[in-house]
Amino acid sequence: MPISGPAPEPVAARGLVVPSRLGGGPRIGLLGGSFDPPHAGHVHITLWALRSLGLDRVWWLVSPGNPLKRRGPADLARRMAAARALMRHPRVVVSDVEARLGARFTADTLALLSARFPQARFVWLMGADNLARFHLWERWETIMAHVPIGVLARPGEQLVAGLAPAARRFARFRVDAGAAHGLALMRPPAWTLLTGPMSAQSSTAIRDRGEWP
Repeated sequence: MPISGPAPEPVAARGLVVPSRLGGGPRIGLLGGSFDPPHAGHVHITLWALRSLGLDRVWWLVSPGNPLKRRGPADLARRMAAARALMRHPRVVVSDVEARLGARFTADTLALLSARFPQARFVWLMGADNLARFHLWERWETIMAHVPIGVLARPGEQLVAGLAPAARRFARFRVDAGAAHGLALMRPPAWTLLTGPMSAQSSTAIRDRGEWP
């Protein structure tokens, strides 16, 4: 699933290990975001994705910043420490690889990781709220065309996500939830929207309550 982009830098990807898997490449979910702060909702969708999408690993990609947000996030080292303290699971890795690679956009991140780990079967993970704004992302159609995407329901966002420009543009490539366990092996474009028990926690609400000064 190569995406054209800058050449990989092996040293910058340290800490990201691709496990061996019999019968095909390892299936790895990529959950990117500011994690400002990380919270139980991130943990919830991570475990949900591991289970429902048949993933071997999930990598949390703690970004240095979000180009779509005016306000910059808290210090990266602080967010990394909080994420690692919260997400303690043997199949989940918390990484700042985007900062070390100098990747500003998700399309660049995917290009670098795909080149560095060609044996991996990556799935991009996002909440339904992000799908609603996905058409604003840099080279979003390229992302959709080159990596399967797993969308996980967020409270009050499912209907909006299902009607989003990206969802309509790629409607015929939507995978039924019953077949989502094999999403990582599907040729993109391929995406699914999983619905089920949800966490109402959000980073914005936590910051607004003053719990992440």
